[in-house]
Amino acid sequence: MKYTQSVAEKSAVKLTISFTEEEWKDAISKAYVKTRGKYSVPGFRKGKAPQPVLENYYGKGLFYEEAFNYLYSQHYFTILEKEKENFTAVGEPELSVEDMTEGKGVTLTALVPVKPDVTIDAYTGLKIKKYEYNVTDAEVDAEVNKLLERHATETEVKNRASKNGDKVNIDFSGTVDGVQFAGGTAEEYDLVLGSGSFIPGFEAQVEGMKVGEKKDITVKFPDDYQAENLKGKDAVFAIKLNKIFEKQLPELTDEYVKANAGSETVKEYKDKTREKLIKQAENRSRDETENSIVDEICKHAKAEIPQAMVESEIDRMVQEFSYRLMYQGIKLEDYLKYLGQSMKEFRAQFNSQAETRVLQQLVIEKIIKTEKITASDKEIDAKVAEQAKSVEKTAEEYKKNMDPRQLDYIKNDLVISKLFEYLMANNEMYTEGAKTPAKKTSTAKSTATTAEKKPATAKSTATTTEKKPATAKTSTAKTTATKSTTTKTTAKKPAVKKED
Repeated sequence: MKYTQSVAEKSAVKLTISFTEEEWKDAISKAYVKTRGKYSVPGFRKGKAPQPVLENYYGKGLFYEEAFNYLYSQHYFTILEKEKENFTAVGEPELSVEDMTEGKGVTLTALVPVKPDVTIDAYTGLKIKKYEYNVTDAEVDAEVNKLLERHATETEVKNRASKNGDKVNIDFSGTVDGVQFAGGTAEEYDLVLGSGSFIPGFEAQVEGMKVGEKKDITVKFPDDYQAENLKGKDAVFAIKLNKIFEKQLPELTDEYVKANAGSETVKEYKDKTREKLIKQAENRSRDETENSIVDEICKHAKAEIPQAMVESEIDRMVQEFSYRLMYQGIKLEDYLKYLGQSMKEFRAQFNSQAETRVLQQLVIEKIIKTEKITASDKEIDAKVAEQAKSVEKTAEEYKKNMDPRQLDYIKNDLVISKLFEYLMANNEMYTEGAKTPAKKTSTAKSTATTAEKKPATAKSTATTTEKKPATAKTSTAKTTATKSTTTKTTAKKPAVKKED
């Protein structure tokens, strides 16, 4: 076997692989042995007919495809290993027969999509926005209030109108242009007013209704609503209010937090809560700043990205989305039925974002390689010791039982941290004044198509941001589970339900 390689267009390499007549005959012979059991010839037991008899009966090319597959499997990956310093394959090759001359063997060609080189005009000396977030007393109180919410009680009220914060039980029936639509009708549906769980305008118009009251309200579906037939449409909902429940929170006392929060006093619990929120704000500041750095550098970068890399990234994104649905007991195929989308249409939504993520990954890898950023054994050992201490083990004991992939993760984590330290030190970072974190929101649409802006190698936290990373700090070879936006949309909820 001999081969040559040449550069093809758009990040592809063409391998021309030639086999001698003897190699080709040997491949056909092996294909015959492997597949002869599938064929029958009169006068022979199935699988017992000689090779020439089968070729004469079914055609001379009977075993060609299997022979090609044999030659491919035996030699293609060996070639990739030999050429790993020259290129990295990123997808399945397009195979074809270039020449097959009797008595002269056969020549195959493989058009291999390869990882492209990325050109970065500048990654230092840039002016890049740095994000900073503070924690307010109101946010601490809101977080503390969540503890009280877990032990809240509800009392049915009948002598007043509904108000913000009440849970109401309603019947509703929605129409667009006078025609009912799927998911627009429900009976005895519980809705917390002010929760923002329904589309804008719905809950505000239910406020003020009394028990037994009927009312028609008009709302407009958002332009980016998940159902194509409802996007931007005006809808009329006939509402009947059945019941009103008023929420009553327990009193925040030292005794309450001691019993329910593991703190001795309200002050201690609030102090712990503030520390937690400050940590989250710091993580968010760091994540958004790193996003900002990568986004700015990518404006100065170019690469011919093969579609195979984009498709692989889409595979990961679809899998991430599917996992988030699974946590809620929903299958992706059921979700697509609810949206009225095919898998092809669903995947198409990710294409642009996948291209961005691939470019970000290439940019990060290129800078790490160019600047020779590495993690030393001493740094890795220190990180292992730190993790061991957190689980009350010695470093030796902890390392002995570690999955080898965890060491790769630690090494990559250190490299990525050092990368962003370098980029922050070598670019002009500016702020526009510290601000408080916005209320965390998420939509299934943004989760699927726009929310995950962070490169696969960068760090993330559970806090949702305007450019929230999709994955934890990782490398291409070690993608971790997502810690970003949690999708709550299900096919069981009414169409008026806002995806949150």
